[in-house]
Amino acid sequence: MNKDWNTIEFLRHVRHDWLNKIQLIKGNLDLNKPDRVKEIINDIITETKQEAKLSNLDIPQFATKLLIANWENYYFRLEYEVLAEEKCQGTEDEILAKWTTLFFQTLNQYSKPFADNHLYISIHSMVEGFRLYVDFNGELLDSESMFQFLHQPFSHLKLENIEMRKEELLFEVWMDREQTGK
Repeated sequence: MNKDWNTIEFLRHVRHDWLNKIQLIKGNLDLNKPDRVKEIINDIITETKQEAKLSNLDIPQFATKLLIANWENYYFRLEYEVLAEEKCQGTEDEILAKWTTLFFQTLNQYSKPFADNHLYISIHSMVEGFRLYVDFNGELLDSESMFQFLHQPFSHLKLENIEMRKEELLFEVWMDREQTGK
């Protein structure tokens, strides 16, 4: 799952995604469903704005992990939302990207294949630090091992408010700018 993306492969996936979106619009126009076309266009605008916000946070390694996650053949679908437009100066991008890679791999390992698994990440950048709100809805094959992974220390990251329910996993990831020394 940790594929080394070159520019051509990246552009191939982007082009494929855009072609799918255009075909959705064309198909709904052919079916004379202008309201559905408007919904699709609004979804595209929202998604593109979120991609721009993520790209502008000044954490390129972490942003790349999120941008390509749905191309990595994970057993979950990722959605994210950037709720702060403040740059993440002082946030250790490499640490955040490494933890995110480990988390995605671990979640994929314990997610039931081909189930309706969704991962939602809400990103907040504040003066005092950086916070992720993580919400997984789906089926885990081994929730105890997933729970153990989330309790392992990882550099300057603090995982807080970890909750596991039957088909939901919730937690927060916090990185304090003072602890990173930046």
